[in-house]
Amino acid sequence: MTEIDLLIIGAGPAGCSAAIYAVRAGVKTIIAGGAAPGGQLLQTSEIENYAGFVNPIGGFEIMDAMHKQCKRLGVEITSDEVVKIEGEKTPFTVTCADGKIYSAKSIVIATGAKARWLGLTEEEKLRGKGVSACATCDGFFMRGKTVAVVGGGNTAFEDALFLSQFCPKVYLVHRREGFRADQVTVELARHNPKIEFVLNAVPEKILGTDAVEGLRVKNVQTGETKDLAVSGVFVAIGAVPQTDFLKTSLVALADDGLVLADDRAHTTLEGIFAAGDCADKHYRQAIIAAGTGAKAGIEAAAFVNKHR
Repeated sequence: MTEIDLLIIGAGPAGCSAAIYAVRAGVKTIIAGGAAPGGQLLQTSEIENYAGFVNPIGGFEIMDAMHKQCKRLGVEITSDEVVKIEGEKTPFTVTCADGKIYSAKSIVIATGAKARWLGLTEEEKLRGKGVSACATCDGFFMRGKTVAVVGGGNTAFEDALFLSQFCPKVYLVHRREGFRADQVTVELARHNPKIEFVLNAVPEKILGTDAVEGLRVKNVQTGETKDLAVSGVFVAIGAVPQTDFLKTSLVALADDGLVLADDRAHTTLEGIFAAGDCADKHYRQAIIAAGTGAKAGIEAAAFVNKHR
């Protein structure tokens, strides 16, 4: 068993930021980063809305710099995959997939969330080439182009309204005529001349070889298909928090799997904190994840130092 002051689960912006603040407060810190430390940002080719970079930067470059910064400060980053947390109070017992066990005075959960995708064959190939799950991140690159948003919840409608600010046409594709989005938001979209509803329809194929050139949709009532000429497809059907390993722990989760945490990153179990997309139901932005990670690191360090 390895004894540690603070174990951070997740090596994305939230986890790294938490580690930087904690280790500088004199807390011995290990990051369990999993098989591919860095999270979703590793799959993002160009980031233009992370403050501090004059030109667009790749997600891999940002994460590589964060990991190097953590290591320079003395944080150990491992590929351990956490499968279980046990204990009602500090120290907590953490079990990894390979059988390794940690005894941690405090824990920061920063495992992120993965976008829920459509499952189309072309989706992965064209990701970053017109296919995106984040209109806030990638909408700017679609300026002056026609795009499609897939979904019927608040995120889909908010994405469509956001994209309509700089796209001449936004198709909103939804499998039903009813929506889960708030009625006020639905009405805003209905009265927006740039947004066209494509209802009772599901995406069947993303067209294009090297970049998105269209979206083929199928009417669920008639079986008919039609091609929408679009340069971008934004998938807004939700995200899946990476929190399955917590279902047997005493840390409370929301119905959708998000970790319940207050505005100081405290979970329902004293000594365990949460940061980033695994606890964020609104934004899911790297810079916000880093900010909440800083809060979690500060709070976790204070907890450890209090319990020495």
